[in-house]
Amino acid sequence: MQFVDRAKIFVSGGAGGDGCVGFRREKYIPAGGPDGGNGGHGGNVILVVDPAMTTLLDFRYKTHYRANRGIHGQGSKKDGKNAEDLVIKVPPGTVIREDETGNVLADLICPEQKLLAARGGRGGRGNAVFATSTRQAPTFAEKGEPGESRWLRLELKVLADVGLVGYPNAGKSTLLSVISAARPKIAAYPFTTLAPNLGVVRVDAGKSFVVADIPGLIEGAHTGVGLGHDFLRHVERTRLLVHIVDCSGMEGRDPVEDYRQVREELSLFSDDLAKRPYLVVGNKLDIPEAEGHSRRLEKVAKREVIGISAATGQGVKELVYKIWQELQTLAAETPIEEPQITEKPKMITIPREAKPLSDFTVRREDDVFVIEGEGLLRMVARHDLENPATLRWLLMVLRDSGVIDALRDAGIRDGDTVRLDQWEFEYLS
Repeated sequence: MQFVDRAKIFVSGGAGGDGCVGFRREKYIPAGGPDGGNGGHGGNVILVVDPAMTTLLDFRYKTHYRANRGIHGQGSKKDGKNAEDLVIKVPPGTVIREDETGNVLADLICPEQKLLAARGGRGGRGNAVFATSTRQAPTFAEKGEPGESRWLRLELKVLADVGLVGYPNAGKSTLLSVISAARPKIAAYPFTTLAPNLGVVRVDAGKSFVVADIPGLIEGAHTGVGLGHDFLRHVERTRLLVHIVDCSGMEGRDPVEDYRQVREELSLFSDDLAKRPYLVVGNKLDIPEAEGHSRRLEKVAKREVIGISAATGQGVKELVYKIWQELQTLAAETPIEEPQITEKPKMITIPREAKPLSDFTVRREDDVFVIEGEGLLRMVARHDLENPATLRWLLMVLRDSGVIDALRDAGIRDGDTVRLDQWEFEYLS
């Protein structure tokens, strides 16, 4: 299966259903009152973690996700049905960013953890809601509110306890295939591994850890050279790095220089990665020259170099136990910043500030007085201003909200033009 770790999708909540304008019509009841029902709410778009998923491949073929709209209200005070939420599954370790700003909206790592990515619009209110002692037969209702919509960037960071890093052809994939059931592609040429491979390593009964084989890093990987820039971020979630070095010295490569270069690339990509606990493993000790290179590497690294041969199995079992012991010392630490995971996964919501009708501004453009305010514009969008009854109700709302007084303070006179959203009115005191 192809590994895809980045995607861009468009999500849109469903619009709310329209409210109904209706009046009670029954035999022997000549003047029934308003009975228009409310519209149903539009469906939300929700992202949820599915542990069975390991890639963002599905989002390469479908990028637009729209929830259904709510059902319109009906007479006899029958409210419309709310639309069902649209649920989109993502793999564990998916970081959700807002495309326009790049801000992180959620870091989804816990099974069944959810993000409310786009709210559905509220249903419009029927005319029965607008009935008062002085307005006993309202002939208008609200339209359904549009749903939220936004472009999102999805970025997958694999979840693993241990990350295998090193130059291409250092033997990372071979080691992973030996210590786990994973079967990564192995060949004698650079960049055989084109995507992170995961494997579960079982130490003893009830003891295991997850290893990620990260594609080879070369000089300039932090700037996008080779494959490192695309996959370096996958080691950010690991608790322990295992640096695999080819100590054979074949093909003119210097193991010490390879070690230094990879350490530098990790540091240039992230200060946190440079400080992450790590082990140094000298691979290919079945080659006669490898022992000498391993001793040189130990002096430069100033730490123990664990000698192995992934091809023959020499020292591999000892390495597995060494990794397990190291992980136990790190169990109480938190080397990476992750969201707090509760026992019961919760819904993550994107805050939406509610703008009151009183939060508005009045400015003058030549002979036109322009009224601006998110709360007012949202309200206007939900009403049919071609209905005279709606216009009379809107005038009352503008008066009660202080808009009329603000227009007078701005110097408006009879006959001047007032603009509210795409609507223009002639002012008459």
